[in-house]
Amino acid sequence: MKVTFLGTGTSQGIPVIGSDHPVCLSDNPKDKRLRVSVMLEWEGHTYVIDCGPDFRQQMLQARCTKIDGILFTHEHADHTSGLDDIRPFYYKQGPVPIYAHNRVISQLKDRFFYLFDSDNGYLGASGVVVNPIENNPFCIANKTVIPINGTHYNLQVFGFRIDNFAYLTDMKTIANDEIEKLKGVEVLVVNALRETAHPAHFNLAEALALIDKVKPKKAYLTHISHMLGFHDEVEARLPEHIHLAYDNLKIQI
Repeated sequence: MKVTFLGTGTSQGIPVIGSDHPVCLSDNPKDKRLRVSVMLEWEGHTYVIDCGPDFRQQMLQARCTKIDGILFTHEHADHTSGLDDIRPFYYKQGPVPIYAHNRVISQLKDRFFYLFDSDNGYLGASGVVVNPIENNPFCIANKTVIPINGTHYNLQVFGFRIDNFAYLTDMKTIANDEIEKLKGVEVLVVNALRETAHPAHFNLAEALALIDKVKPKKAYLTHISHMLGFHDEVEARLPEHIHLAYDNLKIQI
């Protein structure tokens, strides 16, 4: 399975609009981060986890011509507001399957009603195929997806494990029985917003502590804010098997 990091930034992206923070002014491409998302490819199948406001740009950069489905971690705008941009895929290939908690599906139906309501006469209507998910494994394209439950402040969020790859974003707490579901992964991706504590996200120390519990062969940090620091400086301080992800990074599982 090939994993492409479409975006590795937090909800505002980097650079932040109007910010004069040194990281926001950096010329290093690795310090420029779109909103967080990954693309997974295997055996001719393509799936995306989350589609935020940069989704169109990310699809163009990745030269993606089809998607077999979108998995949603939760309903916040930086993870869902690009849903309208599935329309070119719909026009070309038909409705796009989406996988999300019923709560998230309900909110998407409210915000993007014209994609769901086949009676409204809109050309993009019925552009999605709804697949509600709970905390039970489900299948996509001959692979089993194991949802990983966590909390983002007081909001339930999903991470996902597929084979030996696991992806967690926007998590602040995760129960021990959910951590057990991650044991044995070769590659773990986990959010690390900044060094100081945050009420809704892992900071760097909390992300490193989770990695130490799971003990993957490699780990990548994502959902990064400018306050974590310059990419190259942070990367140099990390253990050898842990890396800062960056936009357009590709890894093979």
